[in-house]
Amino acid sequence: MQFSSLDQFLSKAGALLAKGPVAMIFIEDEVEIDTTLRHHIDAGFREILALMPPAFALPNDVARRVHRINFDIVAGDDFTKAVNAVIAKAPGTWLYYCFNAEYLFFPFCETRTVGEMLTFHGEERRGAMLTYVIDLYAGDLYQHKNAVSLEDAHMDKSGYYALARNDPDNHNHPKERQLDFFGGLRWRYEEHVPAPKRNIDRIALFRAKPELMLDANHRFNDEEYNTYACPWHHNLTAAIVSFRTAKALKRNPGSTFDIETFKWHNSTPFEWHSRQLLDLGLMEPGQWF
Repeated sequence: MQFSSLDQFLSKAGALLAKGPVAMIFIEDEVEIDTTLRHHIDAGFREILALMPPAFALPNDVARRVHRINFDIVAGDDFTKAVNAVIAKAPGTWLYYCFNAEYLFFPFCETRTVGEMLTFHGEERRGAMLTYVIDLYAGDLYQHKNAVSLEDAHMDKSGYYALARNDPDNHNHPKERQLDFFGGLRWRYEEHVPAPKRNIDRIALFRAKPELMLDANHRFNDEEYNTYACPWHHNLTAAIVSFRTAKALKRNPGSTFDIETFKWHNSTPFEWHSRQLLDLGLMEPGQWF
């Protein structure tokens, strides 16, 4: 179905948002719209909201399986306000958000659905899941000038690190079970990335509840939602492999001419399989076997 605005969708979406998981996919440009939506359909989301400008094309087979909502980030629509509006209408429902040319991977996703994973995660008394945003980039930027190629996708196999997240309300004492994670293109080209945008951690999977709010830094007003694990053992984490940073660096006039290739000695082809991300330590199966 197609809706002229998010408000129109929300006015009619009570039953659609009652059971999850529900994916919100924000379409910023016309790059890999169909593959992004198909990937998340295949992942097992019960409902998918495609928030996108009305001028963008959508293949018929995909259009039949998503709820298309007119939404334009480039024109000033705020994705955090949209996420928070959906949260307010979907208490108790597992939600997810990402952008086009981003693809969710989680442990054993080739044989298990996102719903099965979140059922287990909820049984561990967790209301949110940390996801690492892992940069993808085309190996040949002369052939793929926007830095996007599914067939020639590469990623960094090392160079990731974490720092303690200080609490300004507690004399900058580190927050419990919270870390700031860095790496990938945002680390290697940090001179072109504003400091608040350099983190690669995102709480992209979470259970909606009253008064929960997301901010522009991909964090929530409930501090427990921002933690990477519960106090008693390691929990599941997931990864979002993303061309978004590579696209931005090649689109930006201030950086595009400084970059002839994103490849370096720690680049490796992306295999489009969860095992590679698990082997590299870029997501954690926790107690889920």
